[in-house]
Amino acid sequence: MEQAQLPRGVRLGDLVERFGGQLVGNADLVVASIAPLDSADATQISFLSNSKLRALAAQSSAAALILSPLDDPSVAATYGGTRIVTTNPYAYFARAAQYFVALEEDAAKPGIHPSAVVDPGAEIHASAHIGPHVTIEAGAVVKANAVIEHGCFIGRKAVVGEGTRFFANVTFHRGCIIGARGIVHSGAVIGGDGFGFAVEAGVYIKIPQTGRVVIGDDVDIGSNTSIDRGALADTVIEDGVKLDNQIQIGHNCHIGAHTAMAGCVGVAGSAKIGSRCTFGGAAMVLGHLEIADNVHISSGSMVSRSVLEPGQYTGFYPLAKNAEWEKSAAIVRNLNAMREKIRTLEKTIKTLIEQNQENKNDD
Repeated sequence: MEQAQLPRGVRLGDLVERFGGQLVGNADLVVASIAPLDSADATQISFLSNSKLRALAAQSSAAALILSPLDDPSVAATYGGTRIVTTNPYAYFARAAQYFVALEEDAAKPGIHPSAVVDPGAEIHASAHIGPHVTIEAGAVVKANAVIEHGCFIGRKAVVGEGTRFFANVTFHRGCIIGARGIVHSGAVIGGDGFGFAVEAGVYIKIPQTGRVVIGDDVDIGSNTSIDRGALADTVIEDGVKLDNQIQIGHNCHIGAHTAMAGCVGVAGSAKIGSRCTFGGAAMVLGHLEIADNVHISSGSMVSRSVLEPGQYTGFYPLAKNAEWEKSAAIVRNLNAMREKIRTLEKTIKTLIEQNQENKNDD
């Protein structure tokens, strides 16, 4: 983790007042940045979220540590600095890091850059920031404290919620909606046409995609991720969803609240995914399937049927040398024939046993 160098320090008492936790030590101690356990110095704060690193934390030179009640007694025996004891040190670190970064960054200034092209029919809140070369079409709404960085496109009648941030070169098509405090990274395309075609005499006929993409509050969308608009109904992304880079969400999908997907996940059209699910990198979901709440899909897995019960699911063949994999694949292809042979053999053996028993009875 790179150090987050700050132009000014943060008083630990203020940090605890803001984020909670039990402070053990000097509330007036000021820390200038966050750093890893093995490199933090007397001006920095670090955190312990993995109990396997207790020994490293106990010897840390950090001015203060964020750690759990479980880890605190053993670390405190040799560590002489101030401690913030909290039930979830990693989440505490994340919130503290956000606070530090906010102090470091210059706040985006309200207003519309002269090079931006904003239709007179668009509604831009006075506190919003519209950067260079942004295009905003008629009827679009950009709410209070939203930040639209350079090169973004916002289509007609689209809505960007309060405090939401678009990094450079985001495309947000007509009619799409995103709620408050969203983050959309560069290159994301939201509301492009879904992949919908009818076939007649071997020729593809495009189906107009007239639905929208409707996104809730506190949603993060990674770089170059695409979320297609619905064909007739909307594609829906509920509150708190976290999407990594280069993800594809097909048209008319519904992603439940606080579900998270790692990079390169692909979800085909009309899939319905529940809340608090997780998907490892490059997992695939076929279209028109339903996945229940609290389902966790391993990396690289292919979901080819609906999953109606919570739990961890894995669906990929173990990696092997190519020659071994080809041999295994050949066996798998012949399993049905092998099964039939085994059934025939079982019937033959059963018949022979019965005949032998009859012969004994005759004797």
